[in-house]
Amino acid sequence: MLSLLASLGGPEWLKLDQILSAMVFSVLGVVLFVLLFWLMDKMTPYSFWTELLEEHNSALAIFIGCCAISLGIIVAASIAG
Repeated sequence: MLSLLASLGGPEWLKLDQILSAMVFSVLGVVLFVLLFWLMDKMTPYSFWTELLEEHNSALAIFIGCCAISLGIIVAASIAG
């Protein structure tokens, strides 16, 4: 069915299978980030949410931001091929 829709024409850069692939990889990346955040929260002796919101731990916020950026780079590379 995807090949039938892709063969209908349109711009070369606008292909339905590529859009669906990007959406799947993006959702998979978000799910993986949430799962790994939860796993790291369970593995450490303190709560990430408490440290971030109540203690205002800047180092932890920077670390989580770096993890999010690196996962975004991995998802972008997997979408690009």
